[in-house]
Amino acid sequence: MSETTIPDKALLTIVDALDKGNVRVAAQFPGDSAARQPVHVVYGGAHLFTADAAEKLGAVALRVLQEHAPDAAALAAAIEIDPAVAARLYPRVVEKLTREAVEDFRIDFEDGFGHRAEAEEDEHARRAAGEVAAGLQAGTLPPSIGIRIKPLSEELKRRSLRTFDLFLTTLLHRTGGVLPPNFVVTLPKIMSPDQVTALTSACDAFEYWRELPAGTLKFELMIETTQSVFTADGTVALPRLIAEGGGRIVAAHFGTYDYTAACSITAAHQHMLHPVCDFAKHVMQVALAGTGIWLSDGATNVMPIGARDVVHRAWRLHARHVRHSLTTGFYQGWDLHPAQLPSRYAAVYAFFIEGLDAASERLKNFVDKAAQATLVGDVFDDAATGQGLLNYFLRAMNCGAITEEEAVEKSGLTLAELRGRSFLKILAARRSA
Repeated sequence: MSETTIPDKALLTIVDALDKGNVRVAAQFPGDSAARQPVHVVYGGAHLFTADAAEKLGAVALRVLQEHAPDAAALAAAIEIDPAVAARLYPRVVEKLTREAVEDFRIDFEDGFGHRAEAEEDEHARRAAGEVAAGLQAGTLPPSIGIRIKPLSEELKRRSLRTFDLFLTTLLHRTGGVLPPNFVVTLPKIMSPDQVTALTSACDAFEYWRELPAGTLKFELMIETTQSVFTADGTVALPRLIAEGGGRIVAAHFGTYDYTAACSITAAHQHMLHPVCDFAKHVMQVALAGTGIWLSDGATNVMPIGARDVVHRAWRLHARHVRHSLTTGFYQGWDLHPAQLPSRYAAVYAFFIEGLDAASERLKNFVDKAAQATLVGDVFDDAATGQGLLNYFLRAMNCGAITEEEAVEKSGLTLAELRGRSFLKILAARRSA
């Protein structure tokens, strides 16, 4: 495959369309319920990325865990969880950090990269693409990976689209036209639907010039401006943004710090538990319900670096933020440092393990009674509960909190039924058996 980039005329046409508001609307929603949503995405500057970055991050995370929480009791005290739960999850966290510490990685050409000379960003775009190609060949990439480009604002749109083109052109040249599995482009700081349309048009143009199947390129939105939540006339902005994606949008990530700053929250109070964040995320949930688009929360910006007591305080804060995200229905979040990976997985695993017995009893009773309303203890379940209970097991199993064998034993379902991911299909099959 040629390493020649898209003709400048083609990219300038996209930029001109953004300038003039010449937009194309295509209301199409993606939705792959069989895919595995990562529990996090790790952001790292593009200038630092290497083919073995995920392995290096895992090694650092494991070393930090062994240094600051060498056993389950120490981890339980650090993040304030039940010692019995910690005893169950500790070896699983160690195994996860050893086998697959990073589930998703975003090579960052925005905040984590900064503003650099044009030639310097060009070089880093090509070099990072070469590293991804090398990692793909060596099998060292995480299960999901992508890039975050700069915003498509008036000042940065040409630079952003050039990086998009250079990176993808180089990557496909080095791989013989193959993208890594679950590759995604992240669009930050969206101020208008035209910016989403521009990226959709860039994907269309790139696929045309590279003779890729239509719809190959996917991207995700960062919801970090008030304009990406509500429009000027008070309507919810998200449906229009998704429509402008033409079926390419797979996720929406909340940007805690840009959003709180946009709401005039002072720096000392810009954090993931602020009420304005919960409000915006609730709007995201309602607007995107049923679309199949994944939701992700933001990052904890206090890093676990330094003496043990400092690391433990940062872990506790991070674990608290992770649990808040999980209880409010956001099953993915950002991590910014490898030392956050132990607290990420410990908090996620604790969340699922703590509720496992109750969920098991409720699901078994619900299936046994063929989804009729049931009362288990003092908890009443109706028909809407079945899929939610099944999803609980699927997420716990996908992230490594429980094994497939435990899921089968606890749920009362077969592995095939679990992998089918549909509660209604389970009931239908059992009724016809």
